[in-house]
Amino acid sequence: MESDMKKPRKLSSRQIRRFQKQVYDHYRTNGRKLPWRKTRDPYKILLSELMLQQTQVGRVIEKYRQFLRRFPTIESVARAPLRAILETWQGLGYNRRALALKKLATIIVDCHEGRIPPVIEALKALPGVGAATAGAVCAFAFNKPAVFIETNIRSVFIHLFFPERGDVKDSEVLPFVEQTLDAKRPRQWYYALMDYGVALKEQHPNPSRRSAHYTKQSPFEGSLRQVRGMILRALVKEAGITEAALVKDINRDKAMVRQVLRQLCKEGLIIKQEKRFFIPDS
Repeated sequence: MESDMKKPRKLSSRQIRRFQKQVYDHYRTNGRKLPWRKTRDPYKILLSELMLQQTQVGRVIEKYRQFLRRFPTIESVARAPLRAILETWQGLGYNRRALALKKLATIIVDCHEGRIPPVIEALKALPGVGAATAGAVCAFAFNKPAVFIETNIRSVFIHLFFPERGDVKDSEVLPFVEQTLDAKRPRQWYYALMDYGVALKEQHPNPSRRSAHYTKQSPFEGSLRQVRGMILRALVKEAGITEAALVKDINRDKAMVRQVLRQLCKEGLIIKQEKRFFIPDS
């Protein structure tokens, strides 16, 4: 299948049916059994989508279960101190997502009567929720025919509809996502589509690397990301640590520690009081 870069090609009904059959046939025999697929609870689905941002499924599964045991409802997240949320989040990385979860839980409880809105624009207005997460929540929690792209969906369409192309933009992919969407069964369709994307990446060089939006993640060891995680782990264990004590505790360069502390303060993940650093209570 080839794409016209100037104008998205209109697929025929036969082409759409053939493509959907290809995806569903794979799903019937190779569909993944994931814990967040066993629920229709919007909170649990939103939680899984936040955890899955930039994190592999295998790392998310057990952490998802642990988190729900401690915070079974959106209200329990809103009431909990940030330190407790970060403590449970440890191991997933990208701790800004935990802060976003705390903030959005408070907004949902205070402004939406504890109910996660079933509308993409309302979801996108929440902290940490972009177009892909909002679309996924609408499809999986509310079975709405939202049109969205995430990494596995992107892989399917680039592999099949742009086989000889590089630098493929999402704006070129979206018309094909929209045309081929099974609007009667969006939840099942996106499950199947994502699982097909996972299989394609195992069988071929990752098609998403031909996306215009693909960026290779930098090494973790020795990175600012690693130092961020080390500092937050230290502050979860013990509140009120000085910069000098952190440098000694995590055994990292003073300038790097100082840079990360500034970033974390700016983001609201930590606060500084009388030369000591804390995770805020809320």
